[in-house]
Amino acid sequence: MCGIMAAASCRDVTPILLEGLRRLEYRGYDSCGIALIGPGQELERARTVRRVADLTRQVQEEGLAGRTGIAHTRWATHGAPEVRNAHPIVSNGMIAVVHNGIIENYSELKRELESRGYQFASQTDTEVIAHLIHFYYEGDLLSAVSRAVSRLRGSFGIAVCCTKEPHVVVGARRGSPLVMGLGEKENFLASDVMALSGVTERFVFLEEGDIARITPESAEIFRAAGDGKPEPVSRRIKVVTAHDNNVALGPYRHYMQKEIFEQPRAIADTLEGVAGIVPSIFGPEAEGVFRRIRRILILACGTSYYAGLTAKYWIEAIAGIPCEVEIASEYRYRISIPHEDSLVVCVSQSGETSDTLSALAHAQSLGMKHTLAICNVATSALVHNCELHYITRAGVEIGVASTKAFTTQLAALYLLTLVLAKLHGRLSLAEEEQRMKALRHIPSALQAVLALEPQIMATADIFATKQDALFLGRGMHYPIALEGALKLKEISYIHAEAYPAGELKHGPLALVDSSMPVVVVAPNDSLLEKLKGNMAEVSARGGELYVFADGDSAIVGGEKVHVLRLPEHYGDLSPILHVVALQLLAYHTALIRGTDVDKPRNLAKSVTVE
Repeated sequence: MCGIMAAASCRDVTPILLEGLRRLEYRGYDSCGIALIGPGQELERARTVRRVADLTRQVQEEGLAGRTGIAHTRWATHGAPEVRNAHPIVSNGMIAVVHNGIIENYSELKRELESRGYQFASQTDTEVIAHLIHFYYEGDLLSAVSRAVSRLRGSFGIAVCCTKEPHVVVGARRGSPLVMGLGEKENFLASDVMALSGVTERFVFLEEGDIARITPESAEIFRAAGDGKPEPVSRRIKVVTAHDNNVALGPYRHYMQKEIFEQPRAIADTLEGVAGIVPSIFGPEAEGVFRRIRRILILACGTSYYAGLTAKYWIEAIAGIPCEVEIASEYRYRISIPHEDSLVVCVSQSGETSDTLSALAHAQSLGMKHTLAICNVATSALVHNCELHYITRAGVEIGVASTKAFTTQLAALYLLTLVLAKLHGRLSLAEEEQRMKALRHIPSALQAVLALEPQIMATADIFATKQDALFLGRGMHYPIALEGALKLKEISYIHAEAYPAGELKHGPLALVDSSMPVVVVAPNDSLLEKLKGNMAEVSARGGELYVFADGDSAIVGGEKVHVLRLPEHYGDLSPILHVVALQLLAYHTALIRGTDVDKPRNLAKSVTVE
């Protein structure tokens, strides 16, 4: 959520900033804006609550241009998505700020600034940053920003420009990512390397507490010293090829649909280079760490949390290691019992999820030093802060509702399970070969599931008329039911809940009537007969069943029993197949209902605020 672009150059940076915002659209936003220091060294600003394309038209119509500027896509937190709250936020026509994150002490700072005569034009917490920098400004923007951020509590990534120093942009980060891009006679700041695709491949990733100062000729990084004055520090330059996220849709109508169909390739890429079940695929120190650990703690949010719940079944059943799964946003706010022999596994698509990063830091503060990141972004803060890592290779995921990131996380977590099982003497050579063969066959098996799209479309025609739905699953398919319900509510806005099927009679059955659709994840496993009993309970109350069954399951369709048959049961890896079918159901239901599939209302791709 939210995106930052900033530039200081010897040429007009307007098209670079606007193109950077366009590349950041996938993160989610509800307003956007740009501020430039024009030829007359005055701030020129344009903002809108529409899309970046509308902002571009506005800038062109007004003839805005400048060699120094900042730009932003905003996802509303403090203040409604209105033009007055859109960034950049300006103080006294002199200081302009763009901000990702949340300032927790903004109310007290606002009262202080109002007592000093500052007037607030927006409802945002960001405005206190702009006024605070203006208050501290004494001819040096770097010093003013350093003094201002020392007063802030919360998380932020900011970029600031000032009419008094028309060739300078200053940025700072605490808890929200910021990257510096290095060019020839121009330098940049952005919240994501993707924003600078095609502009530069040389990056410096700012660390927690860093303050950056860029001009057309220089790019420097500082840390606040004990006296509050910034002191220069060195950071390594990395060469990163930032691929364009505006790849052609080809035959697909939306990025979500395209990404669903990219999953066979994404999983194959994620497994590429894995020659066998060896600890070193998680890092050179992994074997020593894995031999010492006696329990697993998985920390994640949203879809990644459901991947963790699925992995719990694998880890405990196959590796024989106790496993806890915690919602990252809740974990650090309760009193928990730390175990030094735990491996803390953090799962995230972006690696910049604020709640997951904070939960990781909390676990480390409790003495749990062994950490592993499963992440899709090698340059992310999560990977940087963990001892070990496994990089999934899902590629850029533009649709807000995660699809291929989820299934590649499952593939990585299954690999972790097998490595732990082997090290703890629970995986014979024959079992290792059999399980790896099955894992490598997943891309082919997924093609058979994707071929069911026409049948799923027919199911979606009926489903799209509903307003509520129940999802049921048992065992390791219960988290898949949770993920299916999440996908449906995210993009179709149908209210959906998921339950373990055995819990149906403990409350949810009260909701079932002739208008209530019930989606059942029904693999042909040891729990199938129990699941059939739960389905009978629904049918007896007049409920309508949508059953995703394996091809060899003896489940008979009927007037209110819609059966969609997947390929044969795929054992422990069955969740990966079933979830893809549920993704297609959610997608086609949303398509029929006419929602914005790739950018659902109120949601953002990268959740960088708490």
